[in-house]
Amino acid sequence: MRALVWHGKEDIRCETVPDPTIEEGRDAIIKVSSCAICGSDLHLYNGFMPGMKSGDIMGHEFMGEVMEVGKDNKKLKVGDRVVVPFTIVCGECDQCRRGFFSVCERSNRNANLAEKAFGRTTAGLFGYTHLTGGYPGGQADYVRVPYADVGPVKVPSSLSDEQLLFLTDIFPTGWQAAVQCEIEPTDTVAIWGCGPVGQMAIRSAVLLGAKQVIAIDNVPERLSMARAGGAITINFDDESVMERIDELTDRKGPEKCIDAVGLEAHASRSLDSMVDRAKQAVMLETDRPHVLREMIYLCRPGGVLSVPGVYGGFLDKIPFGALMNKALTVRTGQTHVNKYIHDLLRMIEEGKIDPSFVITHTVSMEKGPEMYKTFRDKEDGCIKVVIKN
Repeated sequence: MRALVWHGKEDIRCETVPDPTIEEGRDAIIKVSSCAICGSDLHLYNGFMPGMKSGDIMGHEFMGEVMEVGKDNKKLKVGDRVVVPFTIVCGECDQCRRGFFSVCERSNRNANLAEKAFGRTTAGLFGYTHLTGGYPGGQADYVRVPYADVGPVKVPSSLSDEQLLFLTDIFPTGWQAAVQCEIEPTDTVAIWGCGPVGQMAIRSAVLLGAKQVIAIDNVPERLSMARAGGAITINFDDESVMERIDELTDRKGPEKCIDAVGLEAHASRSLDSMVDRAKQAVMLETDRPHVLREMIYLCRPGGVLSVPGVYGGFLDKIPFGALMNKALTVRTGQTHVNKYIHDLLRMIEEGKIDPSFVITHTVSMEKGPEMYKTFRDKEDGCIKVVIKN
């Protein structure tokens, strides 16, 4: 089969690789109809996440048709159309029973590596380093799905792949980011980053009743899309984020802040960002946490910081004193997709939201490698890439 394969920094190739097979009784084999390139895939493409090996298959946003099921899988049958959450969950451990699916205790088959990196294991993820299990990803013709009697969700034929695909990650991720804020009708929600997750967070905050939503980025196409979703926008290349937020909040700051950027923050005129880049270049720092610092300073005392943006290692110069003295609450985590997916599917069916709005490019598998660079460099107005099989 064809797959997009990682061979090192900025080296993704479309190659022929062996087809997956059933390995456990609860498995299923999915024929992929659509998949996508995620912003967090760029962390792998750019070489910032540890635990990748040459030959790893990329991708964790995918959906398709069930082609084969294991003998113990009573949930799925051949021919079912499913979306597959990027988090691999057993459904039985203490964390899964609590609804904390992204920290499933059983699905990471490299739990010993995760424990060394994080202190305790987290869930297995598709196509996302050997720290999270080293599972082959979904940018391929076929995928083996472990615990397929729990994770995948059957979806109706009345909705297109484009409407449904982002239930696998970015729609629930943006939704969880907003839900973690516990938004009140009087709240201002400030969202850093207007990429795909930021766009979903903007619309989620609006749906959850925020008084105003402020979106911060420097890419015109992203800012335009954010305004279409109901946000007031700030281009950090053209104006001071602090001054504009003070103006919009009567100098009190937003009650809720969302970091939809993660470890590769860009802030061209920021001294701390320039220092981060220098330290990262000589391996004195793994992540660029400019957005986290700015959120801590600008958030209203007693507020909430929600962090769906992915971080990989050790962060420098975090103003923890400000965080503590301002009584800020921080909520983070990979997304508990299965906690939200059925409600979000219902919202799509009812016409409350159509997540396909974020798609700007649709390509074949063979075009996938070049689209990584296009997406990374925000060329040709690229916001979200879908790969069709």
